[in-house]
Amino acid sequence: MRELRQRGIHDERVLAALAAVPRHLFFEPAFEAHAYQDKAFPIGEGQTISQPYTVAYQTQLLGVQPTDRVLEVGTGSGYQCAVLLRLTPHLDSIEFNEILFARTRQRLALLGANGAGLHCGDGSVGLPERAPFDGILVTAGAPGLPPALLRQLRVGGRLVIPVGGNHTQRMVRVTREGPETFVREEFEEFRFVPLRGASGWQTK
Repeated sequence: MRELRQRGIHDERVLAALAAVPRHLFFEPAFEAHAYQDKAFPIGEGQTISQPYTVAYQTQLLGVQPTDRVLEVGTGSGYQCAVLLRLTPHLDSIEFNEILFARTRQRLALLGANGAGLHCGDGSVGLPERAPFDGILVTAGAPGLPPALLRQLRVGGRLVIPVGGNHTQRMVRVTREGPETFVREEFEEFRFVPLRGASGWQTK
């Protein structure tokens, strides 16, 4: 946690959540020895588990409160999902890849971290049947702001999403201040796998 503090992660609830989630349990056996390095690693199906700093950075920007209803787009390995569950029990998470979804749902159940509503589908269009959300966190790089996700924010809600090209993106936070009023802030650059779906880079 010292390294995260040195890099600007100051939210004590976020730090405690990361400390409480054993990252090695979300790794493929071949990479388990590297679980506590601050790096992203493959998890199969062309996807990766984000480095701890990235997870902490996005989570801190989202500013999750215990009563918040949150949507995670891109369940991936389930690591970010498990961290978010430490901050709010009101969590839905959606994964595009069916194989990865089945594997991760089983892993989260075995870890006892299955309090989230887990869904398989196109996260770039959100979950309108579960909206509105106080927070939406996207764990894949998008070419722009998905309109459906903006519509599913509650007034006062925040969307945290990496936006840019296929190789590098800038972290963006959008706050819905009124029915048609959104405020956009831009932060550091990151590298994410591409967002898949109707508002993403890939549709297959």
